Amino acid sequence: MEERSLRVVGTDKTFFNKLTNTLSKLLIPTQIGINGMRISIKRNALLKAFEATIDGAKSDEQDEIEKKYEDAYTAYLETLDKYVLDTIYKKVKNNTASQVESLALSQYYKIVQLKEAEYSEYKYKKQQYLIELDKENVQNSGKEKLIDRYQKFYASKQDTLYKGLLKSFSIKLADNTNVYAPSNDNVYEKIFETLEDYIKNILPLKIKEPELEKVVKDYEKYEKFAVGKLDAKDNIEKNMLLLGISRNLFTHSLPLVVAEQCYKKLLKDARCLVQDTKIASKREKTYTLLLNLIEDYNVRLLSTKVYWDNTKEREDFKELYTQYKNIEKLKTTNFIEYIKQKEILFIKDDLKKIKEEKIDYSKLEKYYKRRLVDYGAMKEIRLGKSQNKHYTKNKEEVGIRKLA
Repeated sequence: MEERSLRVVGTDKTFFNKLTNTLSKLLIPTQIGINGMRISIKRNALLKAFEATIDGAKSDEQDEIEKKYEDAYTAYLETLDKYVLDTIYKKVKNNTASQVESLALSQYYKIVQLKEAEYSEYKYKKQQYLIELDKENVQNSGKEKLIDRYQKFYASKQDTLYKGLLKSFSIKLADNTNVYAPSNDNVYEKIFETLEDYIKNILPLKIKEPELEKVVKDYEKYEKFAVGKLDAKDNIEKNMLLLGISRNLFTHSLPLVVAEQCYKKLLKDARCLVQDTKIASKREKTYTLLLNLIEDYNVRLLSTKVYWDNTKEREDFKELYTQYKNIEKLKTTNFIEYIKQKEILFIKDDLKKIKEEKIDYSKLEKYYKRRLVDYGAMKEIRLGKSQNKHYTKNKEEVGIRKLA
């Protein structure tokens, strides 16, 4: 009797499973319709509240207007979240989802997994995900007026979310001032990824704004890195451009002390790449990138630095920057000499800095000195034929240094 009962239960379970799956497939279009209406209602309320915050920017009732907007935004996100769980999840479960919908759900759960360990990152990324999801729905609607209204909200909100995300990463780096700590590598990667996502997806929507005129040239340079496979040198150059643009866009959410750490990380990567590259032509290109990075670091960042913890570093930079400005005067009168003198200046400065690093830069040091010898900025002295060795002496230094 027990055995028969088990068999019946098993048969009934299979039958009801099939029935449930069939009903779910039939009900999905209805559920999409219901959720679609809910999203549309909440979206319209949100856009109305958002536009009120712009129109009433100087109103005495600004606090109340802002509260209505935040409430409308919260209700809108809850509806979108329900849409993902009620509709997309069910379609994936019942094998009726498209490849795009399956990917969307996969991304959703990838973000949800951040909740326990990285709550701040989860908080911002989930909002980004949900409004990005609805942006696709709005664009597919073909309603030009709605698309225009939503795009204004989307650009404004995503701008705020990206800044919040960068600020959370900045706090992490600020907690560990050791630029070369392995634990920081993941944070650096996330900062560069976030900057790139912003510049790729949000900046084009805002690029015509007058205050962004300064970043147009750098953005055009970045665009060539947006397609194709990048090697190590290209990635460093791309990240250098991203950091340069960030100095105009994210001065508060990516403060100078954090941007400085990011530049130092890129300098480390570029130096290591120069000394590890064996093919002469590739090494020369990487070396040129390193010089550009050194200039970018000094001119874009250190020249804007107001507070220095180390007085000697400040005085050293002031001396370097004075020499740099004097060399700049050659740019219009003798361009070749300008390039040469600038390179000599940066090599000498970086030679001092790499001696203070924990990383072995001996190969780079030899490469630098060979460049100085070629430019006549360092003398090469033979100490004996039998020794078969070459030594160099910097005109401005005391002592003899070995040169390979």
